[in-house]
Amino acid sequence: MKQNQKILIVGAEGQLGSEFKKQLGALNYDYLAPNEKDCNITDYNQIKELYKSFKPTITINCAAYNAVNEAEDEIETAFKINHHAVRSLAEVNDSFGCKLIHYGTDYVFDGKKMDLYSETDSTNPLNVYGKSKLAGEQVVLNCNPNFLVFRLSWVIGRGKQNFLFKLSEWAKNQSVLKISSDEVSVPTFTNEIVKLTLSSIKQDLSGLYHMTNSGYASRYELARFYVEQTKIKNLIIPVAMSEFKSKVKRPLFTAMSNVKLSSELNTEIPNWRVSLVNFLAES
Repeated sequence: MKQNQKILIVGAEGQLGSEFKKQLGALNYDYLAPNEKDCNITDYNQIKELYKSFKPTITINCAAYNAVNEAEDEIETAFKINHHAVRSLAEVNDSFGCKLIHYGTDYVFDGKKMDLYSETDSTNPLNVYGKSKLAGEQVVLNCNPNFLVFRLSWVIGRGKQNFLFKLSEWAKNQSVLKISSDEVSVPTFTNEIVKLTLSSIKQDLSGLYHMTNSGYASRYELARFYVEQTKIKNLIIPVAMSEFKSKVKRPLFTAMSNVKLSSELNTEIPNWRVSLVNFLAES
């Protein structure tokens, strides 16, 4: 990475933003990670003033509305954060000649392919969250020629907004846990996301990439491996996702291939099981 790079982290208080702060700090990069009060992605004027004062050369957008269930009722809020604010961010980045790095989701797919998704596959989101995220990535692709869009899946890091934390909480109150065995994607750890993002910046990549750990798993397989590693004694039972009553339509198989990114970075991306073990070792 060029020594004169200045990195602005938007959405710095979430699990991904927190991991960026940890790694960038350890590597002594020049970065700014303001809290939401000082860097509200929906406040165009505030964002513009921030650019004028800090003059970043790279923006990493970790801000997103990720509440999949709530999005069905909070459509306006989901699109305000995941689409309209992203468009404003892309426009500001473009006007300041700044490289924008934005994160998308596997939920832009409908899950009907039943094979690993590549970057060239057609999108067809089934729910409001997926539709709002697709709208956001499309404005980045169309607005800012100096961009990176990374689609992520099942993001896991230090924080409360991930499946493993919720599983641990459920385990405190229920001896038997029913976990879906037909919902499949790729558990992807924030530690790897940050490392791969920084490598992509160093190699000056641009475009759309799928950024996941290697391999894939059902929610049940992920839960089983996690409890085995942590010695949690709860019984984990596989059930169909349809057993959980929900008004949200969720795609069943959204595992994405990371071959394009792995090839261009000339690196082997760890299997999710390896990253999970490392994650627990560092916790």
